[in-house]
Amino acid sequence: MAYEYRPRGVCSQGITFELEDGVVRNVRFTGGCSGNTQGVARLVDGMPAEEAVKRLSGIRCGMKPTSCPDQLARAIKQAMQQAEGRR
Repeated sequence: MAYEYRPRGVCSQGITFELEDGVVRNVRFTGGCSGNTQGVARLVDGMPAEEAVKRLSGIRCGMKPTSCPDQLARAIKQAMQQAEGRR
């Protein structure tokens, strides 16, 4: 299932991804630091959602309390909760 998330407190304006059987696929960031967001997107592609959340949660960007990877973790966590609610 495809998901869209609007990040807060970071440079990127949007995150889209798919969650299929608990696996993260096709992550795309809109805006943000292109090289970093592309790298994160490729690294988590095919990764179990719970593992991605575990690895990305809490990462900060400079003095900001969050980052694009942290926002992706929040997006995945929210999608997992929504998927669980559909069952």
